[in-house]
Amino acid sequence: MIDTGVGPAVVLLHGFPHTHRLWELVVPRLSESYRVIAPDLVAGGSALELAGWLAGLLDSLGVERTAVVGIDAGVPAAVGFALEHPARTDRLAVMEAVLPGIAGAEAFAQRGLPWWFGFHQVPGLAEKVLVGHEREYIEWFLRAGTVDGAGIGPELTDAFASAYTGTQALASAFEHYRAMPRTAQELTPLLRERRLNLPVLAIGAQPVGPVLASQLSASADNLTAVQFDDCGHLIPLDAPDRLLAALLPWLNNV
Repeated sequence: MIDTGVGPAVVLLHGFPHTHRLWELVVPRLSESYRVIAPDLVAGGSALELAGWLAGLLDSLGVERTAVVGIDAGVPAAVGFALEHPARTDRLAVMEAVLPGIAGAEAFAQRGLPWWFGFHQVPGLAEKVLVGHEREYIEWFLRAGTVDGAGIGPELTDAFASAYTGTQALASAFEHYRAMPRTAQELTPLLRERRLNLPVLAIGAQPVGPVLASQLSASADNLTAVQFDDCGHLIPLDAPDRLLAALLPWLNNV
C-alpha cells in the first residue's frame, strides 16, 4: 500500500491484474498537494463489500473524508463507497470499467463482453487452469492494456504477477468477477434511488471508452466526461501525464 503526502486525502483503487504500483507514475505529483492512499485491492468482492472494506481501512488511517479514484475492477468499489458514504466522499473519478447491470453500456455489450469475464466467473476453474502460468497470463493483460502492446516492462510485470501467484491468490482476485451479479443487485437500486451529488469525473480510453460516463449520466448531477484517444486501458501507466492534466485541475476545482 502507498500512503504518502500531506493534504486532503485521495484514494486510488486499481483493478485486475494490478497492484498499488499501477499508480506509481502519478503518485509523486499528486502527493505534492494531497495525502495519497493507494491500497492493494487484489482480493475481490461486490461493490458494497469492497466499499465497506475501504471504509474500515480509512477508519484505521484516521481519514474522515476523501476523494476516490477507481479504474477497472476498482470502479464498483469507488462508486459503492460514494453511494454508501456520501458524507465521506469529496469527489469521485472513475476510469475504464463497466458497471454490472447499469444502463448505458448497451453499445459496448453488443460487441460482446470480454471473454475473460465468463472464464473468471466459473467457480474453481480459472485458478486451477492458470496455476504455474500466472506470469504469462498476467502479462497478456498488461500488453493488451497498453496502446502499443509493449506492456509495462519486466520488473513491474513481475511485481504484478507475484501478487496473483497461486491458487488462493487467483481465486481471491476472481471474486471481482464472481461478485458481479451481487454488484448489479447492489448498485442498480442505489443508483435509481440516490443521486451522486458530488463532482464526478469519468475518463475513457481503449477499449471501454465513454461507457462509464453514459452509465452515470442519469445519476450524477455534476459529471465531467473525458476521452483519451490513443491510450490503452492502463491509463496511469500508458498516459500518466494526460491523466494528471485531467485529474489535478479537477481535484483542485479549477
